[in-house]
Amino acid sequence: MLQTRIIAPTQAAHAAPLLIKQLLLSGRRYEASREIVYRDLRRYSYDTLNERIARLANVLTTAGVKAGDTVAVMDWDSHRYLECMFAIPMFGAVVHTLNVRLSAEQILYTMNHAQDRFVLVNSDFVPLYQSIAAQLTTVEKTLLLTDTFEPAGQLPNCVGEYEQLLAAASPDYRFEEFDENSVATTFYTTGTTGNPKGVYFTHRQLVLHTLGISTILGSVPAERLLGGSDVYMPITPMFHVHAWGMPYLATLLGLKQVYPGRYEPERLVALWEREQVTFSHCVPTILQMLLNASNAQGTDFKGWKIIVGGSALSRTLFAAAKARGIELMGAYGMSETGPLVACAHLDDHAWAGSEDERISHRIRAGVPGPLVEVALVDEQGQFLAHDGETQGELVLRAPWLTGSYLHEPEKGAELWAGGWLHTGDVATLDRRGAIDIRDRIKDVIKSGGEWVSSLELEDLIGRHAQVREVAVVGVPDAQWGERPVAMLVLAEDARLDAEALKDHLQPFVDAGSLRPWAVPAQVVLVTEIPKTSVGKLDKKRIRHQVSQTL
Repeated sequence: MLQTRIIAPTQAAHAAPLLIKQLLLSGRRYEASREIVYRDLRRYSYDTLNERIARLANVLTTAGVKAGDTVAVMDWDSHRYLECMFAIPMFGAVVHTLNVRLSAEQILYTMNHAQDRFVLVNSDFVPLYQSIAAQLTTVEKTLLLTDTFEPAGQLPNCVGEYEQLLAAASPDYRFEEFDENSVATTFYTTGTTGNPKGVYFTHRQLVLHTLGISTILGSVPAERLLGGSDVYMPITPMFHVHAWGMPYLATLLGLKQVYPGRYEPERLVALWEREQVTFSHCVPTILQMLLNASNAQGTDFKGWKIIVGGSALSRTLFAAAKARGIELMGAYGMSETGPLVACAHLDDHAWAGSEDERISHRIRAGVPGPLVEVALVDEQGQFLAHDGETQGELVLRAPWLTGSYLHEPEKGAELWAGGWLHTGDVATLDRRGAIDIRDRIKDVIKSGGEWVSSLELEDLIGRHAQVREVAVVGVPDAQWGERPVAMLVLAEDARLDAEALKDHLQPFVDAGSLRPWAVPAQVVLVTEIPKTSVGKLDKKRIRHQVSQTL
């Protein structure tokens, strides 16, 4: 390591650790009267938020939760979840944001693997919890979350109901300082094979991620995406990478925050209108559901800024949202990256270009944020050129990337092979580091020795007026190795076969933007395309369904 000059500070100087509690202080300083809103059921100020967080810390520590314990949360997006995201790590425990959309078997696995000791359970999930309670190996107590203050009922080993316990608790709690490298949060990410993997983040990582995304969204873009006057509503579940870390940033800035509970498109539209929401984030499938909501028809969403990640943002969806007044920007990240590491950015050169060129910049994964390093590697781990054309696996470095997988160091070593975090995404990088995701390594189709991007095909097919949803996967082919197959959901009363799809794609072939062998020779028509628990296309299930159909 390079030897540099270091001067020891005076003995009395305070070496301030980077802790989540520091993020909580700013909101009340900036806008103490701004509101935290939960559906149409509850609203309160930042002063009350700080008080409720202290009350929750008293409730949990009185119930026996200690620093280092893991506390699981089973809830829809709510003010309670926000309070848990602060209170639990602020007294040194770890908050496990449970993915309630997993199967009961997977939820049981993640709870035992995380060694959850205490669980907060929404009344909607009591039957689910009851079905696995006897097989939980570390849980000692539970706490009931309700919207109606109902009694605990059949929840095993329950210490009481959330609101009633908070009302009886002290509004004062002294949150001590501790090592910033202490684990603050954990959650589980699902893959194509095996059990879900535990991802975890420290206080230091989450504070730096919060400061990093504040710059990515508020200072770097020519069009400011998020600032102190915005009204924030997540459309990405809070169990999924802390709702992309946005609640921490919203609290830091003192924004009005709106939590919708269970995601129902009509409710989201109603909350947007009533609470004058200006900033959200989601995956493409959720945005499509939002645009298709019954009460969204004819609605002008002017002033709503939404960043889209998790899957590629297609031109078709971009155009549909723009026609309704929504300003969309692509973003990039994954569970292991905190998640946000890049966001679409239009520099002076892009602004001087055509509208079509500007759209191309807006829908891409974007430009890495401050403190983020990016590179491309081949299968041997050799670095590749950043020329906008050469494709390779995208690898990353940043101060807030997870250091490993929980209790699985061998998988962590694979993730960090060569000292860079391996994303599993095939991408190109240009000279300034702008990321263009071409496909997942496991989803890219190799036909006749050439790579075919399923994302590119999905974008082009999705431009057909009769196509409502599309997924493209590769299937084995004796001559070509693999051939692409398109799974389609069509508009009502629409008809589209493989020959008509070929006619639609032919202009792109003629223009040289699509190889002839990339045109799907077969289509599978369905009423619904399989999705993951967070709304992404589930390519594993899609491949299986296609193989059973053809």
